[in-house]
This record gives sequence, C-alpha cells and structure tokens, in this order.
Amino acid sequence: MNNDQIKEMLLQIEDTEIDFTVTMSGKESKKVNGLYKPETHEIILHNLNFKSDNQLIYTAVHEYTHHLLTVRDQEYKGLKTPNAKVHTNEFWVKFHELLEIAEEKGFYVLGLEESPELAALTEEIKKNYLEENGRLMIEFGKKLSEAYELCQSANIRYEDYLDRILQLPRNTAKQIQKISVTPIDPSIGFENMKLVASASPAKRAEVQESIKEGKSPDTVRALMKRKVEEADRKTKLESEKRRLEKTIEQLTSRLEMIEETLAVL
Repeated sequence: MNNDQIKEMLLQIEDTEIDFTVTMSGKESKKVNGLYKPETHEIILHNLNFKSDNQLIYTAVHEYTHHLLTVRDQEYKGLKTPNAKVHTNEFWVKFHELLEIAEEKGFYVLGLEESPELAALTEEIKKNYLEENGRLMIEFGKKLSEAYELCQSANIRYEDYLDRILQLPRNTAKQIQKISVTPIDPSIGFENMKLVASASPAKRAEVQESIKEGKSPDTVRALMKRKVEEADRKTKLESEKRRLEKTIEQLTSRLEMIEETLAVL
C-alpha cells in the first residue's frame, strides 16, 4: 500500500471534515509504530516495523483515531492543540469501533485463523484459565462470606481480618463476594465478571451478552455509561414534564377563576 491508498482506506472507514496526510517514513522504530501530529494533522507510519499490510492498517487506524478525536476537540471543545497521545477510555472505544468497520469492509482481519496453534492456545486459555479463574473466584467469594459470618460469631472485626490476616484489599473482597451471589457466566473471566456485576440487575444480561459477542471491555463500559446518561436524561425530562403539567393545570384553574369573576363584573 502507498500513502494515498492508506488515506483513501481511512476515509472509507470514516470521513473527516479536516484534511490530513499519511506518510510512510521508510524507517524502523523501536519506540513507536506510528504517531500523529495534531498541529499539522499528519499521520506518520514507520512501515519497516510491519511484516504485513494488515499490521500496517492496524496502526494506521490507531493514528487516525487520534485525528478524528482531535478534529472533534477542535470543533466542539475549542481546543487548538489537544493532546493526541492520551489513550483514554474514549480513545479505545472509538479505535475499536473503527476496527470493526475496517473488518466489515474487508480492510482488516484479526487473522487468528491464520495460526491454528494460536487458535488452539486461545481455546485453552479461555477454558482452562479465564473460565476456571471465574469459577474459582465465585468459590472464593462464598468462602469470604463464610469467613464474615464466622467473624461475626467470634466478635472479630471482619475489616481487620481482611487487612491483617488475609491481607486482602477491602474493595477487592467486596467485589469477589458480590460476584459470588450474582448469576454470571464464569467463562467470560473474572475481570469481565466484575464489569457485569457493576451493572444494574436489569442490565446485567445485556452487558454479559455484549462481552460474549466480542465487544471490548472499554466499549462495554462506554455503552453502560451512555445508557445510564440516557436514563438520567429521560428521568429529568419526565420530572420536568410533570412539573410543567402541574403548573399548566394551576394556571388553567386560575384563568378560569379570573374569567368567571370578570363575567359578573
């Protein structure tokens, strides 16, 4: 691929209102695979770092994500030179979104099928480590709950037991215990189980399904946050609607009273 082909591909993934350039450096770098210069909207790709176009495309999409977020910040936040090097949760959500589009358009593939050994190892990791760890943490949570009850019976402060006997952070213990009493599929792994448990009971099944569908944890967190914000906005609008309806009712009643009074004067 050349510079123009990479740029055209990125524009097909998502258009942008501010132009940018793509430059393959023709060099190898041990520090970074690529970089984005927000001041000049320039994407630099150290193409000698890559063994395939697929690897090059991954980095190109990464740097293009910086460009899109920079454009947004300049247009809506008034930031002239945003820090394009910050990899926030927002960045990873946008990056994974663009990667999915690139996959749908046939520009990029993860390529797991190209390595049967890696595919087999992946199944082993998922089954024997992620899932088993999930099951183990469920049992761990049950044991912690049992320890809590025994501490209560023995008049021992459970917090002190956690701090100095188990040397386990209290928040970690709380998360593990919560998981043990929440219906969650252990095959998604302990970290994702914590994510599911943090959702409201009504949303847990939806969150778990998103993880099983292959959504990244960052993307799932963003979706959860968005739904909470939408729910809060709906609640506020419904509350305002009730206040307005009550005010209108009071004003209507007052108007009727005034009209009746005027009619007899």
